[in-house]
Amino acid sequence: MKIVIAGALGHIGSQLIRELPKEFVGAEIVMIDNMLTQRYCSLFDLPEGVNYRFIEADVLDIDLHSIIEGADVCFQLAAITDAASSFQNKDKLEYNNYNTTVKIAEVCNDLDSPLIHLSSTSVYGTQEKVVDEDCSEEELQPQSPYAETKLKEERFLQELGASKDLRFITCRCGTICGVSPGMRFHTAVNRFCWQSVMAQPLTVWRTALHQKRPYLALSDAMEAFKFIIKKGLFDKRAYNVLTANLTVNSIIEAIKEHIPQVDIEYVDTEIMNQLSYDVANERFENEGFEFTGSIEKEIEETIKLLGNSQGTA
Repeated sequence: MKIVIAGALGHIGSQLIRELPKEFVGAEIVMIDNMLTQRYCSLFDLPEGVNYRFIEADVLDIDLHSIIEGADVCFQLAAITDAASSFQNKDKLEYNNYNTTVKIAEVCNDLDSPLIHLSSTSVYGTQEKVVDEDCSEEELQPQSPYAETKLKEERFLQELGASKDLRFITCRCGTICGVSPGMRFHTAVNRFCWQSVMAQPLTVWRTALHQKRPYLALSDAMEAFKFIIKKGLFDKRAYNVLTANLTVNSIIEAIKEHIPQVDIEYVDTEIMNQLSYDVANERFENEGFEFTGSIEKEIEETIKLLGNSQGTA
């Protein structure tokens, strides 16, 4: 088996390249990353006996046909991912993320290699209490330029799937949390863990404390991707992939189980809104997948990882 992963050294990719060989023994793992975020540590201590190949390059600058040819599956994880800062670099983010997805999808279509495309549950924005993949267009209200681009990518894939029969699946993932070699700390749960360990106030969006949002444990993400490959679930549909819908307040309470003294600083952000909703994941569960991860456990492991940085362990 040959598996190609674009954006292989990020938060998700750096764990994925370690998990896939456990499930698909003998697989060739081709990793592409432009090293823009300099996560060299993602390549440290990779498992021995695995057929890895790393390509340091920008997807938009290389001949993907020769790389993807013969691939049994390709992951599109390559993206500028910081939603909050996407307001300041909207044009650059859209150009990079959208065109990267387009190029990978077109090559996968040419070579008949199925594609796993990562989108985001941040494409939703609704007054309804629960939202699923069959929601109306009015309920697709992306909350940032990052999410707007994700939705644009989704629509391109739908068109390509209809016109040229690209085999793909779109995973609308909740906010990722959990320990990996290439993890970052710009998303809610990880950022709160960092701030709490460093005795910094938690910077909470002013309207967000009691709003529900979807979160995805890294362990569930890994199992979901393996499940998709084994099942061959490339039916050209979008699936919500998330462990739990939680309020920011419930996340803070989970942090307080390990660090009781936590201060909160309310901040303004362009992403703020008054909406609170659950994202349903039944479509994916109905395919036979079981979410068994725990956001609380991911919080505990992240705090433990950082614990001695302030002499607290």
